[in-house]
Amino acid sequence: MDVIQQIEDDLTTPTEALVDDLRTIEGDIVVLGVGGKVGPSVAIQAKRAVDAAGLDKKVIGVARFSDPAARASLERYGVETVAADLTDDLELAALPDAANVIYMAGHKFGTTGNEPFTWMMNAYLPGRVAQRYRDSRIVAFSTLVTYPLADASRGGSRESDPSGPIGEYGQSCLGRERVFEHFSKVNGTPVLLFRLAYSIETRYGVLQEIAQAVMDGTPIPLAMGHTSVIWQRDVAEYAIRSLRLAESPARKLNITGPEIASVRRLAERFGEVLGRDPVFEGEESGTAYVLDGGELQREFGFPTTTLEEMIERVAGWVAASGPTIGKPTKFQQRDGAF
Repeated sequence: MDVIQQIEDDLTTPTEALVDDLRTIEGDIVVLGVGGKVGPSVAIQAKRAVDAAGLDKKVIGVARFSDPAARASLERYGVETVAADLTDDLELAALPDAANVIYMAGHKFGTTGNEPFTWMMNAYLPGRVAQRYRDSRIVAFSTLVTYPLADASRGGSRESDPSGPIGEYGQSCLGRERVFEHFSKVNGTPVLLFRLAYSIETRYGVLQEIAQAVMDGTPIPLAMGHTSVIWQRDVAEYAIRSLRLAESPARKLNITGPEIASVRRLAERFGEVLGRDPVFEGEESGTAYVLDGGELQREFGFPTTTLEEMIERVAGWVAASGPTIGKPTKFQQRDGAF
């Protein structure tokens, strides 16, 4: 097994808790927008858990599939694939029925200057999907930027906190949530709003960006002085298990690790592992985009991958000059411009 496939295999290994939960969730699972960074981990892990449980349940991944290799990877694990443009009403209507929907479609990078498309993808399309799958359970991926910047010393934003997105991307993401909330209420559709921050693996994410900056001697901005992170394998597991938490009216759930991490301390730790002295610029402010994951932990316990394990894996990959996905998170942005 080559190193990339080993990474992907590790990111999709199901836990016994997931296998047990799938035995209680009836019906097939469709993952809409499966072609993104996290989508393959969700679909493949779901299929592996279905197989481990010995269930007669389909896992279907839907995307445009502009990259044939991505489609082949899903099918290699037994995920059924459907090539479709979700924004085309006829193609959306023709999708397979499924009792369970994990909705991952959206638009972030390139929002600035392309605001109309962003709103269409993030706020209009969810309404079309909510109507198409009105009789299903829906876990809808969302983001921490539906909240305002939070006081990092007080533990991060909680599900009960008021929304307050900064910039059009965050506003459009709140629009996605509000549309799903509306159709959950009027149609009785069980919905879980999956507020994620930030998914991490060796080739992508906040930790990879900080580690690479330390390795290269690039100055690390400190204005966004804290961050919330969680390993992608755990993200995928929680997305699938959250199907049983979907309810009407829609429920919100923060998806993140148990600690709020200092960017300065992360860089210093990477410096220790990589044998480099990190370079900083600016000073920490008291606020940041950070989440309180207490409710998640009460539902599912702590993630299986600790922050220190994440640091060690990412540092090893950066030290070995491993390839990256090449899409920066822009987690440092405080003005909402993505």
